[in-house]
Amino acid sequence: MKYIEPSELVINSDGSVFHLHMHPDQLADNVLLVGDPDRVKLLRGMLTQIESDTRSREFVSVTGTYKNKRITLLSTGIGTDNIDIVMNELDALANVDFKTRTIKKEHRTLKILRLGTSGAIQPDIPTGSLVYSAYSAGIDGLLNWYQGRDKVCDLEMEKAFMEHMNWSPTLATPYFVQNSRVIGNSYSNAFSGITLSAPGFYGPQGRVIRLALSDPGYLSKLASFRYNGLRIMNFEMEGSAIAGLSRLLGHEGATVCMIIAQRSNKIMNVDYKEMMYEKAGEALDRLAMEEAAIERL
Repeated sequence: MKYIEPSELVINSDGSVFHLHMHPDQLADNVLLVGDPDRVKLLRGMLTQIESDTRSREFVSVTGTYKNKRITLLSTGIGTDNIDIVMNELDALANVDFKTRTIKKEHRTLKILRLGTSGAIQPDIPTGSLVYSAYSAGIDGLLNWYQGRDKVCDLEMEKAFMEHMNWSPTLATPYFVQNSRVIGNSYSNAFSGITLSAPGFYGPQGRVIRLALSDPGYLSKLASFRYNGLRIMNFEMEGSAIAGLSRLLGHEGATVCMIIAQRSNKIMNVDYKEMMYEKAGEALDRLAMEEAAIERL
């Protein structure tokens, strides 16, 4: 069995994993990811039988029970760089023996759902609605660092996208990954399509304040892209890494976002927190459902 060196998987002196500060026995099989640490505090009240409550920088976690299901709430902060930390450390908590520093013989599969906020690219998606990411498209480059990325990506979709966009060679190669169909079946009534994960909030999402974009037609080209009936529906900043790393590590990973900005119609709703709390309850309901029940929907 391969021994994982202390410099590769950092374990704190108290036996917790380096960034998340969680112990292996504090992780549930069902994980709800949110960006904002304050959102974990807000959602904590939905859980009963609280087992653990940890905080390290932007990573706040609570594990407890929701409708007889063990659930972990975890904040990730912003960006796929943070998701790289979150996904690798969640997998280590599930599938590495911290005492022997070896990979466990039996693989443990996590069900990981990100509930986030995003901006709609298509004009027919109103603020307040939900978009389930059937596919996540990463223009951040993260997954390109991992062996096997081609096996979990839709290479034909990538090629079609780069040709449509006249993609600049100075930018990271995009990657397109399908989200969990197990989780997706429970969001059959939501908008669904391709969600673009950007490596920034301003330029990479087509926002202009004082700096002009390198491609002035960026947003219109994104809105007009079509592949096998799928459209690019919305922007956010984490889903591609969740989908990609979940597939590589053998987990069920997905993203669903509430629309708070309508980029086509120039509308922004900053008073969304109460509505987000309601959507979080729905997300917990879906995580708590048995997979067989999800398949029947």
